Amino acid sequence: MLRVLLLAAVVVLAGCGLQSGSAVPLQVGPGSIRPVPALEGVPVTVGSKDFTEQQILGYIIEFALVAAGAEVRDLTNIQGSNSLRDAQLSGQIDIAYDYTGTGWVNYLGNETPVPDEQGQFEAVRDADRAAHGMTWAAMAPMNNTYALATARRTAESTGVWSLSDYAELVATDPAAAATCVGTEFNVRQDGYPGMARAYGIDESQVTKRIVQDAVVFQATADARQCAFGSVAATDGRIPALDLVLLADDRAFFPKYNAALVMRTEFADAHPEVTTIMTPISRLLTNESITELNRLVDVEGREPAEVARDWMVENGFVTAE
Repeated sequence: MLRVLLLAAVVVLAGCGLQSGSAVPLQVGPGSIRPVPALEGVPVTVGSKDFTEQQILGYIIEFALVAAGAEVRDLTNIQGSNSLRDAQLSGQIDIAYDYTGTGWVNYLGNETPVPDEQGQFEAVRDADRAAHGMTWAAMAPMNNTYALATARRTAESTGVWSLSDYAELVATDPAAAATCVGTEFNVRQDGYPGMARAYGIDESQVTKRIVQDAVVFQATADARQCAFGSVAATDGRIPALDLVLLADDRAFFPKYNAALVMRTEFADAHPEVTTIMTPISRLLTNESITELNRLVDVEGREPAEVARDWMVENGFVTAE
């Protein structure tokens, strides 16, 4: 009966909005990150979206700030970009990693991305601070952009290694270019419709199958349902299944570099947070985050353990 009542209470709280967060799932001690007097006991709520990479990034922030002495609350695994954004704007979440392309296109409503990574970061940083009082900082090299993938053997047999090659195949042999796409990628302007316009693809010619994102990978690797599939570029299943990403040779897809996002009042009150996180962000390359994603999605490890072990391996924290 007590279990039922507790579950009912959780449902009621969830219906009223996000809960206040829970304790950090694993404990860590100082490594190269030492206790910072200015952060001692400072309450910080860390958020993330509800997919593997975001959960890992959220835990990385948590372990760094725990080692620095902050009083950290875990509010990772929030469903969807808009929910995370609303939680940050309302002050329920103090800090999270988000993506520059998401900020520029989804949050700020721009249709045309900035073509280079640093330029895109600076554009979203300046515009979001002016419009919403949000601070973007410590951009990482990792760029989790959209992409089309194919099995290596398919690329070798068709000669399709770029999106221009793919567009030509759609025009000349549509059946050979059968493509699995996730539901969002199918309709987003930074997804298939925009890509088709940029590369002169007639969507009416495309043999397209709309599936759940998780289905795309195996379907594309098997090459029975689809020769190509929409993916996020840093997904750990790409190397695990020996998929290759088609080169975006017309630079259509926006840059989705991860960066810290905080309310400006929080960032200004606690500049030590950006100082602590900057060297961590520098190590978050496409290769490193793809491997961390693989450990979760392919090997079945827990995101918190993967994040902690990476922080320990790089000397930022120690395991307790």
